[in-house]
Amino acid sequence: MKKNILKLLLFVVALQIWNNKAMAQQPFTFTQYMNNLTPVNPAYSTLDNAANVNVVGRKQWIGINGAPSTFLFNGSIPIPALNSTAGLIALNDKFGAENLTEINAFFAKKIQLSATDYLSTSINAGFRNYKVNYSSLDPQDPQFNTSDVNQTVANLGLGVMLYGSNYYVGVSLPRLTLKNIGKSAKENNYYMNTYYLTGAYLKSLGPDFKIKPAVLVAYSGSNLPAQADISTTLFVKDVVGLGVNYRTNNSVAGIFSLYINNNIQFGYSYQFSTGTYALGGINNTTQEITLSYRFGNSLKSKLL
Repeated sequence: MKKNILKLLLFVVALQIWNNKAMAQQPFTFTQYMNNLTPVNPAYSTLDNAANVNVVGRKQWIGINGAPSTFLFNGSIPIPALNSTAGLIALNDKFGAENLTEINAFFAKKIQLSATDYLSTSINAGFRNYKVNYSSLDPQDPQFNTSDVNQTVANLGLGVMLYGSNYYVGVSLPRLTLKNIGKSAKENNYYMNTYYLTGAYLKSLGPDFKIKPAVLVAYSGSNLPAQADISTTLFVKDVVGLGVNYRTNNSVAGIFSLYINNNIQFGYSYQFSTGTYALGGINNTTQEITLSYRFGNSLKSKLL
């Protein structure tokens, strides 16, 4: 049974590559985006006056070789003299024979508009390396006996965010691959530019409870449908967060967040398909773990 499942998985991977709808073209999102938006919009980093490091690990179809997995790191430090932050984002995404690595440095600056409102802008730059080892799918099958792919391209991104003490809304294009400028989507076989719209609102429900609805919309052009994540998190005594997320590809996730103190936050989410997945009835589940560490003087609680 497991051998048949693996063959089905390899077939789907090959079919995706053949149709130029590989993993790297899909909009990048992660379930617990509402607690760490910097990888999607680096302008978000100015919301926090503390330095921080964050890691995210995602795994789908646990127990199946070649299943999608993601590792994400981001960190930033404030530059108070410039009302700015600077940092780094690193991503590694694997799916079967595919491997995407991105590294970007970013700089974000905020401007105060009123007593509580700020406008932040960001720029990020780096590179993306995309590899596909076709022959690893089945060296004996001539269908897979073709040239491997190994491409490295420069990357540029921009972000804007308006925020206050209890809300944020932003737009960003964090992955504008320079090689794609001036080319049609059909010519861009391995990379697509993705636009993001994000927003959240934090409301107090009394001394012990707060609620935070949030949304993330990703759009990668007419070749792929827009994807939206809609979530709501209930915070208890600013220590525990219980949330639910719905993604428009018919996935639902439960989210648990634990704020150990103002320095350390731990998060776990379990995402599952609301329908039967196409591969022989396998349910497309994804588990995700996040860990954040903030440091600096006079740290305050951060729920937004």
